[in-house]
This record gives sequence, C-alpha cells and structure tokens, in this order.
Amino acid sequence: MSSSSPQHPLSSHPLAPYGWDEEWGEVFAPYAAEGLVLGRVVRVDRGQCDLVTAEGTVRADTAFVVPRDPMKVVCTGDWAVVDPAGADPRYVRTLLPRRTAFLRSTSSKRSEAQVLAANVDFAVVAVSLAEELELSRVERFLALAWESGATPVLLLTKADLVPDPETRAHLLADAASAAPGVDVLAVSGDTGEGVPELRQVLAGGTSVLLGRSGAGKSTLANALAEAAHLRVQAVRDQDGKGRHTTTTRNLVPLPAGGVLIDTPGLRGVGLWDAGNGVGQVFAEIEEYATGCRFLDCAHETEPGCAVREAVENGTLPQRRLDSYRKLQRENTRIEAKADAFLRAAQRREWKKRGAEGRAAMDLKRYGTVPERGWKGRR
Repeated sequence: MSSSSPQHPLSSHPLAPYGWDEEWGEVFAPYAAEGLVLGRVVRVDRGQCDLVTAEGTVRADTAFVVPRDPMKVVCTGDWAVVDPAGADPRYVRTLLPRRTAFLRSTSSKRSEAQVLAANVDFAVVAVSLAEELELSRVERFLALAWESGATPVLLLTKADLVPDPETRAHLLADAASAAPGVDVLAVSGDTGEGVPELRQVLAGGTSVLLGRSGAGKSTLANALAEAAHLRVQAVRDQDGKGRHTTTTRNLVPLPAGGVLIDTPGLRGVGLWDAGNGVGQVFAEIEEYATGCRFLDCAHETEPGCAVREAVENGTLPQRRLDSYRKLQRENTRIEAKADAFLRAAQRREWKKRGAEGRAAMDLKRYGTVPERGWKGRR
C-alpha cells in the first residue's frame, strides 16, 4: 500500500512495528496496485519463508526468487512482495531493494559471500566475558558490521561473571580501544544488567545479534523481548563453547520498539569486500597514515612513516597495527579470489552463448544441429 494513503498513516500501519516506513511504502506502491501483498521475512527454511504481513504471518514459497548469486537469496529481514490471500500455494514474487546487508565470506573454498541479515540498522556484536577477550575477533566482526551499512554496537555479555568493578572497567577499556566510534556495553541476559540501556539504543530500528556460540545471544534476545522466544542451552564446561541453540535466523519484535534478528553462532567470520569497514575499525591508523611521506606507504620500512612513528612513541599499540595489516591482507586476498571467480563465471557464460550461437547458425544453415564431431560442418 502506498505510504501516501490517508487511511494508513505511519504510526498506525500494521507493519510499522516491524520497520515499515513511508519509503518502503513508496517502493512497494507499484506492486500494491497489482493486488500483491507486502511482507517482511521473519524466518527462512528450506525453500520457504515466514513473513509478517498486514493480515498476519503467512508462509510462502521462494521458488521464483532463487538467484545464482548467494548474496541475493531471500534472507531474514528482507521486505518481500507476496501473492495475495487465496493463492495456493503463495509465492514470493520479488524482493524490495535492500538498504543494508550483513555479509561474510562463505567457509567453503568457493569465492562467494553469504548474507546473514538484511535491512538492519544496528549490527550488535556479542562477546562473552566467560572467556578471554579476543580483540582481533572483535575488530573482525566490527569491520563487517561497518561495511554492512549498519551502526555497530559491541556487547560484553555475561557481565555477571565479572563482578569486580576494576576488572570489568579494564575489560571495557580494552574493548573500547578496539572499537573506536562504537557504543560498548556490559550486559547480562541472566540478571538483566545493561538490558534497559540496550533497549534504548535499539528501539525503533532493526538489529541483528551476532557472535560465537555460547556468547549468550539467545538469553539476551529473550531478555530484550521480555519473553522466551528462543531456546537456551548450557555452555559446555570443558571448553566454554555453546551448542548452537539458534539454528535459524529469526526476526522478533521488541516491546520497547524495533525488531531483533538472532543468528546462529558463527564459528568463522571471513571478510567480504570490507575495505571500508576495516578503515572504520582502524580509523586512527588511517588518520596517522595521512602524515606519511609516501602516499602508498606500507608502514613497514619506508622513511617518514607516521604510523611507525606512532608505534615507536607508544601512541599506537603494535597489536593494532598487526591486526590492521592482517585484515587488510585477508580482504585483498578475498577480493582477488572473487574477481577470479567472476571472470571464470563470465568465461563460462561466453562459452555458453557461443555454443548457442553456433547451434543457431547450424540450424539455419543445415536445418538441424549436427552432433559434436560431425565432419560436414565447416
């Protein structure tokens, strides 16, 4: 339905609690004129998805929106155009263009990206205080978060396990040093500590909750939703790791406003075209780099390197520079692999078109398509 329709102002639109706004209404208006229905994907499962619509939650088949590009598959958080009520089965006909998307490289050897959540305003990275704080992992998550177009938020979860104020303050300071420009909060889903403050940060937008298994994401999601939407399991004592309580991505409305997408625990988060995100995470290094003598300074042995000078005088920790270099190298490598993959796909497409063209010429010339190896064709 068009956002300009007087009987459906923004505040009373049935999909407003799920992130609908006037801009989405304007994009959807041409489809509304065809009698189609707007819905937001709350769950994807084996070729079908659940969508919340003005009529309630519906189930739809995604057979018509199965692209070759894995970055364009239907994902939790997408706004989709669906068949009207009465159609059996109902199909997703198309997706509205995404505003943001959280991507990571797949764990396979193929150079492809996986979309974890679409149209998110806040990328919430959960790191458990039940284990040693890995700042390099934090920086990796935040690089992807910045690159997604969402605003990152860093959570130190299970804060109740660190009751000593000085120890906790030290951990918060360490985390903040790896997250310039990012809100860093200590929270506990079990005790509720920090949850009201987090609700205020996330109210009114779409958030995706990301982190490793065992980070307490499902417990925190239930605390934010004020209901047991998601199943919770204990962490293994021997290694402190979780058991993948969440196995699918689910979109849950929050009582204080906004919606939350909980994701399965991520064992790996490979970068994908995250050059700008890396720059955001290491903003101070890129700022120092403007003072280097050479524009293409690698910050290693070049004379007049302002970055190395900052390390030597203690202004910039060596760990930060090492992490910056590592993520830059990884991002450059994945970009090169992706380019090679695209070139190979393009060559396959050219060969396919060439074969189709030759077949068309043979059909025109001989009235039939000769079998491969036929000697009559010149």
